[in-house]
Amino acid sequence: MKELDVLLSGWLQHRYPQATSRQRLLFEQLLELPDPVLASYLLGHAEPFEPDLAALVADIRRPAR
Repeated sequence: MKELDVLLSGWLQHRYPQATSRQRLLFEQLLELPDPVLASYLLGHAEPFEPDLAALVADIRRPAR
């Protein structure tokens, strides 16, 4: 999905360089999820149960500043 590419590449470009090692690990884990689950999280149809992952998803969904 183009929307997911835009969200993920934007976060990689603007926020990954300053991300903590925990956020980087969570990002890798997020990318390993099945596509329907990843899309559901990033498009706001569902929230991850794990608080740190939910925080990362929220950060990815926020527009780059």
